[in-house]
Amino acid sequence: MDKVKISLEDLFNIPGTVIFNPDVYRNVSFVEIDSRKVKHGYLFVAIKGEKFDGHNFVPDAIKNGASAVVVDEKKWKRYNNLNIPVITVKNTTEAYGEIARVWRNKLKAKVYSISGSNGKTTVKDMVAILLSEKFKVVKTEANNNNHIGVPLTVLSATEKCEALVLEQGTNHFDEILYSAKISQPDFALLTNIGDSHLEFLKNREGVYKEKAALLNETSTRGGTVFINMDDPIISKHHREYKNKCTFGFKGTVDVKGKIIGNTEDGRTKIQIVYKDKKFETVLPVYGESNAKNFLAAAAIALKAGLTGKEIIRGTKKFVAAHGRLEVKKFKNAVVIDDTYNASPASVEAAVELVRKIKTFENKLFVLGDMFELGKSAPQLHKELSKLFSAKKNITVLTVGNLTKHLHKELRKQKVRSIHFHLREALSLYLQYEEIDNSVILVKGSRGMKMEEFANILETRFE
Repeated sequence: MDKVKISLEDLFNIPGTVIFNPDVYRNVSFVEIDSRKVKHGYLFVAIKGEKFDGHNFVPDAIKNGASAVVVDEKKWKRYNNLNIPVITVKNTTEAYGEIARVWRNKLKAKVYSISGSNGKTTVKDMVAILLSEKFKVVKTEANNNNHIGVPLTVLSATEKCEALVLEQGTNHFDEILYSAKISQPDFALLTNIGDSHLEFLKNREGVYKEKAALLNETSTRGGTVFINMDDPIISKHHREYKNKCTFGFKGTVDVKGKIIGNTEDGRTKIQIVYKDKKFETVLPVYGESNAKNFLAAAAIALKAGLTGKEIIRGTKKFVAAHGRLEVKKFKNAVVIDDTYNASPASVEAAVELVRKIKTFENKLFVLGDMFELGKSAPQLHKELSKLFSAKKNITVLTVGNLTKHLHKELRKQKVRSIHFHLREALSLYLQYEEIDNSVILVKGSRGMKMEEFANILETRFE
């Protein structure tokens, strides 16, 4: 099997490229933007990031073995004495994306791209695990889902890869379009359309318009798009796509899910029906949101040719991603670490999970601010109050500038709620107050660093 390589011709085809010392260029099978990871024969692309400028590390990359470098044409004079090929471009970030696009076209792997407002990371991981039952898989790692991360993941796939599973994120218009033209998916799925990134995308229709670029690019290439018919915004656009697979828990769809019960500790029992196939399984991950995530992943797996037995076998390997509905069981408490991020929909899903866990009667909710909601932020925080009822076993603890709006609404509804103006005060409460024999949810947006409170609880109950 021949290695994937970037040739001199490939580089010449990048718009605005000028190549110095082309006669000594040798085809490269590795492209890197981190000089520390460069080895002999690598192509190094000098990208200017938020914290570092790769141009400052060109000497390090060469010392580590780079056989050629890509630099900004405006900085060419810094490197005109090098005796290796120097490729100058108008924008190294865009050139990196173009190299990744060329690389993707040389791969024999099928590309599965996932986006959406909530659950895209979990669905991506589920899809990768399921497809691994049948194929050699490369997937997006960490949070590499943006205009840099997507090319990085594409370039990490080798000729051995059979399924490339990508997460494609956005918070600005046209970011998905940009990365979709690089990834050129064979299969594309939007998990849902919610209130994430309203600060930049204005409203849910704006979110859909941005995300739908992934479906449109896939459809244009003759690929298959997956339509979540339970999502009111996605479903109303389903007629725009001919080559599609519909899925959902309601109505007539190609892949039908049904929640058939819960275990005592809150795990979901789910049934999947597709054509003449029907199978049931208990999900090792928690929450109705993860049941929805699993249905989406199963739809892709079934369309990719997996059997029910292969999907059930893969399902057993699911583990909650750190900070995403991560249920931790202790003798005197159950702690749900859902601190990776927060949106109105994901808060609702997490609260619903707490209700379903019967291990302890007392329910404690530790909630931080939800970010990137734009002008709607105060109102959306207020509306979370509808998730709680004035019962003796329910306590809501809030911290942050926005959750104070939720706190005020809860007090009006006679729900027991305490707002903490100081993080230190909340920390002391969680360490020393009587909260044993409780199911405890900790959730907030990434910038709130709610994992600090989850860690305090784990230390307390271990």
